[in-house]
Amino acid sequence: METYEHGAARRALWQLLVAEVLIGSVGVFVRESGQDPVTAVFYRCLFGALFLLAWGLARGHLRGVLGDRVLLRGAVISGVLLVLNWVALFAGMARSSIGVATMVYHCFPFVMLILAALVLGERTRPADWAWTALAFLGVACSADPLRLLGQVDATYLSGIGLTLLAAVLCGASLLMSRSVGRQRPFAVVTVQCCVGAAMLAGFSSSATLHLGAHWGWLIGLGVIHSGIVYVLFYSSYRHLSVATIAVVAFVYPLVTLLLDYALYGHRLHAVQLLGLALIVLGTLGVNLKWRLPMRRASALDAAG
Repeated sequence: METYEHGAARRALWQLLVAEVLIGSVGVFVRESGQDPVTAVFYRCLFGALFLLAWGLARGHLRGVLGDRVLLRGAVISGVLLVLNWVALFAGMARSSIGVATMVYHCFPFVMLILAALVLGERTRPADWAWTALAFLGVACSADPLRLLGQVDATYLSGIGLTLLAAVLCGASLLMSRSVGRQRPFAVVTVQCCVGAAMLAGFSSSATLHLGAHWGWLIGLGVIHSGIVYVLFYSSYRHLSVATIAVVAFVYPLVTLLLDYALYGHRLHAVQLLGLALIVLGTLGVNLKWRLPMRRASALDAAG
């Protein structure tokens, strides 16, 4: 039994690693498709929904979904938020860079933490607030404050703002998805993609409707980043610890930064690397429930 569980955990770890590497390329697919953010998200949702529907029906993951009104209502509302989040993120990438936008976007777990405390009244450890503050300091550094102070770049600034908006929308969507999709996360994300396709169908550009290489990128955006990636995510999570998932999650921004440098020559400055380190530290601190060293020191002082 232990051998089976160990083998399942090892397979799940590889699945999660592959998923994080794949999702790290999402910005490249958007950029190479040459489409505006709304059009890119529409096709991501459309091809993603087709893949997920086919997979879910074949595997029986969607059985009884249409009769579950609570799940459907929550999935539709969270789906709207998720789609708007993708549009804002892709727009932010176009105005700043894939790497910078990805770093700034990775404050969404902390947005989710704040919303859970403010809206749902969930109790949060004081240490988590400190790690959250540290991570947001990292976000400020990763946005390249020296560039913002040196020259007023309205386009770049709007890109950072759109990415922060995407993080807020993502945090709200994940919080709502968590409340309705604990047992059936695959069904929730399938409904969300269907919602996105229906929601943006009338707003996507008709300029895509001709033969060209852009179709390969758009199909890949849906099948890979909203199809295969989510299948890998949800099939691996149940076999892995929270600590493992938290650590492996940093493969995503690392792959994005490497691709952004290798393909487009975008290099991070020292202050941005510091920001990345602070975001990593803050995320691990929250997910791994680290205690603050100063709290331990103060406790020892009180005991003495």
